Amino acid sequence: MDMLMDREVIRNEALLLLTHLTREAEEIQKIVVFEGAYEKIFSIIREEGNSDGGVVVQDCLELLNNLIRSNASNQVLLRETIGLDSLILILKLRGSSYSFTQQKTINLLSALETIKLLLKGGSEADPGKDANKQTNKTVLVQKKVLDHLLILGVESQWVPVAVRCAALRCIGDLIAGDSKNLDLLASKVLGEEPQVEPALNSLLRIILRTSSMQEFIAADYVFKNFCEKNADGQAMLASTLIPQPYSMNHSFLDEDVNMSFGSMLLHGLTLGENNGDLETCSRAASVLSHILKDNLQCKERVLRIQIEASMQTLGASEPLMHRMVKYLALASSMKSKDGKSNATGNSYVQAIILKLLVTWLADCPNAVHCFLDARPHLTYLLELVSNLSETVCIRGFSAVVLGECVIYNKSTDSGKDAFSIVDLISQKVGLSSYFLKFDEMHKSFVFANVESSLTHRSFSRSSAASMADIQEIDENDLSEKKNMDHPVLSSILDSYFVNFVKRLEEDIRQQIVEVYSRPKTNVAVVPAEIEQKSGESDGEYIKRLKAFVENQHSEIQDLVLRNATLAEDLAKTGSSFQSEQRGSGGIDRVQIETLRRDFQEASKRLEMLKAEKAKIESEANMYQNLAGKMEADLRSLSDAYNSLEQSNLQLENEVKALRGEGVSTFPDVEAIKAEAREEALKESEGELNDLLVCLGQEQSKVDRLSARLLELGEDVDQLLEGIGDDAGAAEDGDDEEDAE
Repeated sequence: MDMLMDREVIRNEALLLLTHLTREAEEIQKIVVFEGAYEKIFSIIREEGNSDGGVVVQDCLELLNNLIRSNASNQVLLRETIGLDSLILILKLRGSSYSFTQQKTINLLSALETIKLLLKGGSEADPGKDANKQTNKTVLVQKKVLDHLLILGVESQWVPVAVRCAALRCIGDLIAGDSKNLDLLASKVLGEEPQVEPALNSLLRIILRTSSMQEFIAADYVFKNFCEKNADGQAMLASTLIPQPYSMNHSFLDEDVNMSFGSMLLHGLTLGENNGDLETCSRAASVLSHILKDNLQCKERVLRIQIEASMQTLGASEPLMHRMVKYLALASSMKSKDGKSNATGNSYVQAIILKLLVTWLADCPNAVHCFLDARPHLTYLLELVSNLSETVCIRGFSAVVLGECVIYNKSTDSGKDAFSIVDLISQKVGLSSYFLKFDEMHKSFVFANVESSLTHRSFSRSSAASMADIQEIDENDLSEKKNMDHPVLSSILDSYFVNFVKRLEEDIRQQIVEVYSRPKTNVAVVPAEIEQKSGESDGEYIKRLKAFVENQHSEIQDLVLRNATLAEDLAKTGSSFQSEQRGSGGIDRVQIETLRRDFQEASKRLEMLKAEKAKIESEANMYQNLAGKMEADLRSLSDAYNSLEQSNLQLENEVKALRGEGVSTFPDVEAIKAEAREEALKESEGELNDLLVCLGQEQSKVDRLSARLLELGEDVDQLLEGIGDDAGAAEDGDDEEDAE
């Protein structure tokens, strides 16, 4: 640290040593900071000429970035000790603004990385990260950092592309999740009178006109963060989307600087009508997807936009959504015609338009209805899903759009309802093959690299030169990659969209299985339908039960057909899987496990359907048996009633006959009494004789016991004394208790 104030040669070597020591070691970072590193670093930068200085400025900024990277406490010390004015000073352009050496570019990129680190706020594990990030944003905005970033990223035409991209990304980070900064950007006006326009219009112009893919990605990042959880901002931008007459709508962007944001965006969306400029169309579609994201009001508003047909076709106007699907199909046809030259570029166009459709249809039944209004849309999507010449992401996104047409479908029209779409998927693609498209998409290079594309490499001497030439990245050798997704998709897609698609996939799987496993007409099985209603005759009840059983039977037949279709689909999947396994021994194990797991899941679903079918059949048999039993009971009751009526009639006839003869037969009561008395006497005499016999037997036992006791020398009389009295006393006690 003392050597930093030494001679220039020693100072420069000390700087290099400190940059190496502070990259990973937090303890050394703390020591360096408390030894006054910030003051010495910015002192050296001022001596060297700020951004116009040489490689020493780069080394100082690299050391500064090492000290504040993922370290909130060091950022607080920087902010509260020397402040951020010295850092903002580095971003100011001096002298000839069009003169940019490679070293100046690297110095500006290093300073912009410092801004980016401050806007990040610290490491993810730091509990005070969010509060520190918000404080950093507030201080930077107070220091007018947004104006300097807009000059570097938007206004200055001579700034290298790498610096413009870094400045635009800093603007995106500055406004992310901050309502005040969002309003500040929306209110910014760039240019000089009379050629002035809102900053958002200038950003949109960059997106539509730039030849650099990286600059488009960076400007698109600003719009993404501007629209994120900003319903008012989205509504403000959507309110400017007013269709213009065809001639005005297809004028060149340079001709009218005063075009509104919406007119410029619609111009970009429909620019491919004549000259086939689908890349500009797809870039505008990316901006539109941000405006519509999670905002139902904006989706409904844009649905009502009608685009006039070209003067050549003289056709009727059509919804903007239909025009976007038209361009999607046009990109596919151009790719098949162009061969190598533009194949990958058009796949990127298709993917962005499909991303717009995925965003638009989400939670918007009216958008689904508008999409399905044109029958060819569904047919084209089914072709995209099953077309193996398309890239993995295009097939996956098309599958997602089809799934949204199922889960957000509120239509009851035949051919447009969810049931019809699931049937089409099953017939044209196959359910197992359809679900595989999701797994392939999640394993694709694009989805796997979404998170890594967002991570920013730290600057060092070895990487600075290559990062300064950022405009060449992802632009070379694309024509050699056949059936591969454009690498730029990893930057356009974000983790939110990837997670959103994953959640959609779960809902799509559940909804399709639910729709596919139930009949078109649901018959509710409620206990009340089995019971006889009050006032309902037996015949009507039996008829109703028969009708219920017939409905159950028709449902069973429907389920049987569906089970057969599922079994056929699974058989095809299994056979194709086995043939692929035999033909190619080097198939990825993960893919094999996925296929096996999907096959097992489908088998389980088939078993569940079979069990449900058996359950319904058993219920139908139970209802049939119940109806038969009730019919038998009714017949037996009817027979019993008839026999009772006949017996009653016979008895009535007998009574009438007896009355006619005048005979009255009365039993002899006295004779019956005498006979009963004799019987009772006979029974009592028999019981008395039995009792006397028992007493005699007991007396003989007492005599024998008395003789034995005498032999043993016991006094028998004394032993027997009081036994009768005890028994009498006991009987008296019982009588008293009974009396009580």
